[in-house]
Formats: sequence, structure tokens, C-alpha cells
Amino acid sequence: MSSENTSDAGVFLWMVYQTMQKMNLDAAAIFASVHLPDQPPDKFVRRDNSTQQRFWRAAEETSQDQDIGLHVGANVPPFRGQVIEYLFLSSPTFGEGLQRTMHYQALLTNAMSFKLKLDGNTVSISGLNHPVRHYLECAIGILLNFFKYISENNFAPTEIWLPYQHGAELKEYKKIWGCDVRLGQTDGCICFHSTLLSYPSPAHEPELLKIHESLAETQLELLNKHQLIHDIEKILASGILESGEFDQNIVAKRLNRSARSLRADLQLLNTTYEKVIAHYRERLARRLLSHTQESIDQIVYLTGFSEPSAFSRAFKRWTGETPSAYRQKKQA
Repeated sequence: MSSENTSDAGVFLWMVYQTMQKMNLDAAAIFASVHLPDQPPDKFVRRDNSTQQRFWRAAEETSQDQDIGLHVGANVPPFRGQVIEYLFLSSPTFGEGLQRTMHYQALLTNAMSFKLKLDGNTVSISGLNHPVRHYLECAIGILLNFFKYISENNFAPTEIWLPYQHGAELKEYKKIWGCDVRLGQTDGCICFHSTLLSYPSPAHEPELLKIHESLAETQLELLNKHQLIHDIEKILASGILESGEFDQNIVAKRLNRSARSLRADLQLLNTTYEKVIAHYRERLARRLLSHTQESIDQIVYLTGFSEPSAFSRAFKRWTGETPSAYRQKKQA
């Protein structure tokens, strides 16, 4: 039982939060739209990409900026300390570093699929497609800032294509990204001159490159195992919480595997079945209390607790508040 779950590296949401704070935006209101607290997100926790529509809609409404993704992306600093950076720096050239980024791009995001193409003197990074315009334009800004940093400010796009008809004013794109932009293209892409491919890395080191590639392979394998948590949560959402029959053996059977292998794979992700359930119940309880009029007794039932007192104790442990106080604050 599996379905594709798209997600982004946690460092991106962390950087967006920091950037919004520096831009004096109401990060608390924006992050509350996806049930996140007003504090820097954990940069080591991947984030479900399906919340981007709500997140950026709240960002636009809160900021009153119709080009909020473009402007936030322009202000996000280059991401540092990630294995992709190390792969780039230890590769012989910018081009080889870029090829390795394409191979391991899922470590950054699997919501898009990048491809590298050489056509004469022009190189294009295609696959820049996403249904949420602000998310895509923020992502492009993050990529451009990273490429400039990694190439010692030598990277410069010659043209950027966007896969939608309506966006910012063309002069605003040129002001922010420094190149012409074409709207209404079938595929989003960043174009640049092919001479950049041979730009030498100032930190090329063959032995370090081997270590970094091994690390990237390990992280990619772990990322694939994160799909397991998504699959468990889909089972929990199918109604078994309400039935009360959601112990590990039952869920393992629904996943066509043994409870032992389920425990082992979750351990590789530094979590347990009990923690996965608790995290899911907390998110569900927060959503039901914030956005519905369901009674507390009904929420106790939907989250799989045996009695209201057990639910109240758990909710206070998660949030520091009683369910009633939390609902009153969120629906005020």
C-alpha cells in the first residue's frame, strides 16, 4: 500500500521563516495557516508539500503582496550545511556539481523533477513546474541565490520560463532575477550560458567527493523510507483510529509486512510507531479544534482515545493547553 507523497527539505521552511521575520511579515499568522507554531521550524524535519497552497495563500493575504513568493525567494540566503552544497564544492566543476544535484535533487524536494539540457551555448534546468505560483517563484529564487553563491557570484541566468500565463509584471521579474522572463511556457526552466559548466570549483577534493556521495546515497535511502510514515498515516486516516484497532501488528499487516520489519525501518528514521501515532493524533486534534465545531466527545472518538480525560491529558502534554482553551483561542 503506497502512494506518492511529495515533500521538501526542512531547511527550506526554516529559511523562509527566518526571511519572513527579517522582512517584518507576520510569520505567526502565516505559519498558523498550516498549523505550525510561531517559532523557527525544525530544519531537520521534512515538510509535506501539499500544504503549500494554504501556506502561500495566507502569505499573500497577510502581506498584501501579490508577488510574495518572488520577493521572499529573492531574500532567502544561500542554503548552507547541506549535502548538496558539499557535493557541489567537492566536484571538479560547476557543471559536474549541477549533474550531481540533479541526481540527488529529491533530498531538496521531490515535488518537482529537474532535468539538465545543453542546446548549443545554452544550458537549461527544466522541470520547474508546480501548481502554486508563489512556491515555484520562491524556489527559483532560492536556486538562483545558491548557484550564485556556489559559483562565487559568476552564475547569471539568461532567461527564465514560467509555466503559467499570469504572474508578476515582467519588469518586476527582471528587477529581481536580472533576466528576461517568458510566461505561458509548457515547462518552467532556468537558462544560462554553457561556459558556466566548466567553471572550476575552488574546493574540489576527490576523496571528499567520495565521502559526500556516500552520504547523499544514505540520505536518499532514508528519504525513501520516510514514505513509510506517510503510508502509516494514510491507514490511520482510513478509520481505524475510531475503531480502536490500530496496534502495530494490525497496521503492519495492512502494509503487507511484519511488525518486526516495521519497527526496524521506523528505528532507522529515529522514531517509533507510538511516536508516529502521537504526532498524527496531535495534528488531527489541532485541526478539528481549530476548524470544526465537532464536540470534544466526538474529537475524542475521532482521535482514537478511550475517554475524554485521556485525550485532555495528551493534548495538554502536546500543547500546554486544554482542548477547550485551545479551541477558544483559535476560533476567537
